[in-house]
Amino acid sequence: MKILKFGGTSVASVQSLQSVIGIVQKEKANNTSIVIVTSAIGGMTNLLIKMAEDSAHGNFDENDLVKFQNKHFEIIKSLVEITAQNPIITQLKLLMNELEDLLQGVTVLRELSFQTKDLIISYGERCSTLLLTKILNQYVGEAEAVNSSSYIITDSYFGQANVDEKVSFKNIKELVESKPNKLLVFAGFIAGNKEGRVTTLGRGGSDYTAALLAAALDAEAIEIWTDVNGMMTADPRLVKKAFSLHNLSYTEAMELSYFGAKVIYPPTMSPAFKRKIPIVIKNTFQSDFKGTRIQFESEKTSYPIKGISSIKDVSLVNVKGSGLVGKLGFSGRLFSLLAKQNINIILITQSSSEHSITLAVKHDEVDKAKELIDEEFELEIQAKLLEPVEVENNLGIIAIVGENMKQTVGVSGKLFYALGRNGINVRAIAQGSSEYNISVVIKEDDLSKSLNAVHDAFFNHLNKTIHVFNVGVGNIGATFLNQLEKQKEYLSQNNDIEIKLVGLSNSKKMVFNEHGVDLLNWKDELNNSELEANLDEFISIMDHFNLPNCVFVDNTASSTLPKYYKQIFESSISVVTCNKIANSSSYKEYAELKQTARKYGIDFLYETNVGAGLPIVSVLKDLQMSGDRLLKIEAILSGTISYIFNHFKGEVTFAEVVKNAQELGYTEPDPRDDLSGVDFMRKMLILARDAGYQIEAEDVTIDSILPKSCLEAPSVEDFYQSLVDENEYFESIKLKAESEQKVIRYIGVLEDGKITISLELVDAQHPFYSLSGSDNIISFTTERYKERPLVVKGPGAGAEVTAGGVFADLVNLSSIR
Repeated sequence: MKILKFGGTSVASVQSLQSVIGIVQKEKANNTSIVIVTSAIGGMTNLLIKMAEDSAHGNFDENDLVKFQNKHFEIIKSLVEITAQNPIITQLKLLMNELEDLLQGVTVLRELSFQTKDLIISYGERCSTLLLTKILNQYVGEAEAVNSSSYIITDSYFGQANVDEKVSFKNIKELVESKPNKLLVFAGFIAGNKEGRVTTLGRGGSDYTAALLAAALDAEAIEIWTDVNGMMTADPRLVKKAFSLHNLSYTEAMELSYFGAKVIYPPTMSPAFKRKIPIVIKNTFQSDFKGTRIQFESEKTSYPIKGISSIKDVSLVNVKGSGLVGKLGFSGRLFSLLAKQNINIILITQSSSEHSITLAVKHDEVDKAKELIDEEFELEIQAKLLEPVEVENNLGIIAIVGENMKQTVGVSGKLFYALGRNGINVRAIAQGSSEYNISVVIKEDDLSKSLNAVHDAFFNHLNKTIHVFNVGVGNIGATFLNQLEKQKEYLSQNNDIEIKLVGLSNSKKMVFNEHGVDLLNWKDELNNSELEANLDEFISIMDHFNLPNCVFVDNTASSTLPKYYKQIFESSISVVTCNKIANSSSYKEYAELKQTARKYGIDFLYETNVGAGLPIVSVLKDLQMSGDRLLKIEAILSGTISYIFNHFKGEVTFAEVVKNAQELGYTEPDPRDDLSGVDFMRKMLILARDAGYQIEAEDVTIDSILPKSCLEAPSVEDFYQSLVDENEYFESIKLKAESEQKVIRYIGVLEDGKITISLELVDAQHPFYSLSGSDNIISFTTERYKERPLVVKGPGAGAEVTAGGVFADLVNLSSIR
């Protein structure tokens, strides 16, 4: 025996009812003995409540009744054969006439008692039961509608009646046994008292009806047919990666449902729980999907939690004061007070010192709760044994749930790490002694962000989503975006990472898409955007999106953009940048950025500031973290200058080499930006600061490569002419190097906290002698690497390697999270 309960969405349309027919036909074809429970058609209960309440105010609108009637008639006319329509339409009309008389009576009396309201609402289930029975009669076989109010007996607590299980079970069993060949269709939600008055079973009443039937008939299972694929790991409206759970224990299902999952209402399922009858949540619109099985014991899973629930519209009530410490009976007095007034306490925390108690209640009950507490403890407040009651609004709760939690180390740590990394402040925490649930109170605005961050943290078989906001689409930025597109499939399949470009800007336009800018068509999306570029607005929109695992990528050389880094850090958003301005400005600004990033627990990655795609910053960091002591750094950190001196040989002039380097894209539009050594100085400055030295740009000793006339030339064209004019100077350097069998190198040295950058001639014994092309090279002399320094060498210029370095930082950051 199975109990099949069809919810309001399952009987709300011709399409859904066709699915119901198929489900029932399949069960009958398998010779399964079934009993059916149906809810009112979706939306009809709310319409009945509206009609009842409008009538009580003298505002009954007959159009609402027409709408109620037409909804049922439309289904009959679509699914029932024309010759068989009149009997069912006549029966429905009789019910509609009764309903209209009731509503007219309420309108005249201007009074709506709970008893009358129950009777009016019952017409939703009574009508849908008749409708479904007639349809099943035609498509499945002999079916019979059952008015549950004659069999499920309750007390007279209208609105949420209490069932007399002994009498009801007897009635149900006798009815079903007396009709072995009938397909019985029970009206859900409604019941009746001993005087024959209609009552209702409250929230989740149709599920309750199904549970009562299952318990009475000792059913093998209850199937709850609804419009979702079972219970999910999180609310799919907020977490797109949420997936269906195959199996839950009763306890897990109750915990998830209590904290927001709306698929079932646990109190209504207690008759089934008591008899260990499994409950299966299935989707009417995807009937082949297995759904979620809820049973006495949970099956083993590799995940420490089963799901994450959430509640919004929560307020905290804080009661504190010295009068609470060691005060016997205070908590009982407080909770009894609220219970008597039907105020539901969602969550409770108490400090270990007993100095304060914090209660979470629904927002619409907080004013009443505060008023009651103020009145009850007026004398204690006046005597200053208690402080005035504090209320915090606009909060929500997320709860992680699972039986495995109590057997798994580090669950709470993972929860709070995921929240902390995303800048989510926890206002209160509660964990039951059973360890099935950890609940945290947070700002309501952070619910979606929190759910996604925590979901990514616990369900690691899913791709971890990194939301990227990128500014700058020049050579480096465009190359970076192209690399993202080419590598996205590999990252997904091999690293479980999904990098989603959410915001994009150049100097003219900006575009945003929470679901991801198309990496194949980003140029078109950006060019067609109606949003003009505005850094303040870009940062504001990025913050407003409030997405988890956000990264701001600066692919510019702008001196303005780094001024926003601190604000970005304060929004708990990490920064990846190839822009050297921030780290090479004043030491105070450098230190402030580092401290802010550390304070907010996020990352500031800038590997490309020093060596483009070479791992120089990270190597220095690893050496320091492992306890090694830096003695000296020697480096060539300009791919442009490397290229120029590597090709300044033979008959070629210095001007010709520089011109060729510019044509190949190795230099800035004005080559002096490279040849002045300022860019090199910035890189050495960043290394020195990362090595722990408080050093400013003016402290660096830098020898210029160029004569004064070249540096002061009024234009780029004049600059090239000055190179020609100074040819003798450059030739003398070249000839000296050749005569001594040496090569020209522009080398930066950091030693004893001092930086010098100078032009040197080095012989074949020097590690920098064999440098070729546009390579960079750096030598670390440390306590561990004293005899043979640690050398890092490779390409140090070009959009591909720099963009690749930015990309590597982004992927490394993804693995940190």
